[in-house]
Amino acid sequence: MTDTSLTFHEFDDCLWIRCTSRGSFVNSPALKLLADKYLDKGNKTIVLDLEVCPGVDSTFMGTLAGLARRCIVNGGSVQVASPTQRTRAAMESLGLDMLLELDPPEAAWQFSLEQRRQILQQDEHAAIQDEQNMSELARTRHVLEAHNTLRAMNKKNDETFGYVCETLEEDLLRHTAQNFDE
Repeated sequence: MTDTSLTFHEFDDCLWIRCTSRGSFVNSPALKLLADKYLDKGNKTIVLDLEVCPGVDSTFMGTLAGLARRCIVNGGSVQVASPTQRTRAAMESLGLDMLLELDPPEAAWQFSLEQRRQILQQDEHAAIQDEQNMSELARTRHVLEAHNTLRAMNKKNDETFGYVCETLEEDLLRHTAQNFDE
């Protein structure tokens, strides 16, 4: 399966990922898979280009927070290029501006932004190949992990996403019990 909403290119200084649709629970597993593969090779910096992304949901933001924590531990970062005001506000309201670098003016890529976007546009193999057709169970686990990451960030997020996480945990328990009975 190819997710055409996410395209990428590995530059010398970062993994550049461009999201051309809404960042959501649908494409966040592919984002995580790609970023994990890149970070597993010892790389440290991910740039997420949101220039044409109309918005992001909490699962996508939780996935970003988890990736940012992993990068920070290894001396790297997740940087966000060109978020809309609405997306920036959503990220700030959850405290992601403490983990992510939102449009950092000192980033080297700021001086080659349009060239990088052109390279990505010309790269015919840039669409993310999502080998994992996620099962409902795997998707539920992914969504739960993303929301638990957000909950751990601060008390407000814990209160906001506590019920969501409890519901997802109940779904996982029910699914596990059903498979055990079969």
